[in-house]
Amino acid sequence: MNKDLRARLFRDRMVQRMKAAGTSRSGLARACGVDRSTISQILNGEDLRLPNAHLAAEFASVLGVSADWLLGLSEHSATAADVLAASLRIADASRTSSDEQLREWQQEAAGHKIRYVPATLPDFLKTEAVLEFEYAAFLDKTPTQATIAARDTAQFLGRPGSDYEICVPIEMVRSLARGEGYWTGLPEDARHHQIRTMAESCARLYPSLRLYLYDSRKLYSAPVTVFGRFLAVVYVGQIFLVYRDVRQVSALTGHFDALVRDSEVDARSAASVIRGFLPGRG
Repeated sequence: MNKDLRARLFRDRMVQRMKAAGTSRSGLARACGVDRSTISQILNGEDLRLPNAHLAAEFASVLGVSADWLLGLSEHSATAADVLAASLRIADASRTSSDEQLREWQQEAAGHKIRYVPATLPDFLKTEAVLEFEYAAFLDKTPTQATIAARDTAQFLGRPGSDYEICVPIEMVRSLARGEGYWTGLPEDARHHQIRTMAESCARLYPSLRLYLYDSRKLYSAPVTVFGRFLAVVYVGQIFLVYRDVRQVSALTGHFDALVRDSEVDARSAASVIRGFLPGRG
């Protein structure tokens, strides 16, 4: 694009954005710290001209668009901040609001594969005794709220077309069987019932539900859920980091697929391996 064409495009886009924003020439001049005559020369002058980089940036800032768009260097008018806000946001993960948000994301991803790395075990595969144990002292959710949320997700899994992949550290299941680490204090009968329940669910729901066991000494993952191809969520405690940019979602999908590829136990074998952690079965 030659200079005259670029200057004409700049003028047209300036007029377009000023009209959309309801901004007068005087108002724009005051906001940018220039004389009104400067605005008039750019918009009405016989000689097509482009402003310097500083003034173009001021115009863009006041009009809420990118300087590249005003100058014809981009067809996208959104600013970098707008693009970031659209691709990454923070969602509250406290109490029942998090469960409602998760249900909305699940509905949005209906018909697409959901990939999930839980913080411990998947809530919807937990027994009530384990949910009670985990959430009894939890500040952001009660055991009753956790149970309701788990049942809702389990119902979602039972729908036609459901496609859920889960990666769990094998050490989490091993320590559950032994009552060590995170599971210290959970009664033996509750631990063994949880193992049998999870194994039964993996066998019954396969292949709609596919659970893989990976070695966290070789691979690491934060709690993450990838909803189809268009949304990924990383859980960091009381908040979710929500990604919608295709490159970010693809990167997290690739991370999850690496967990699946390098898992110690594949989905076909998960049920029998989990049962094998029970006393007398190993």
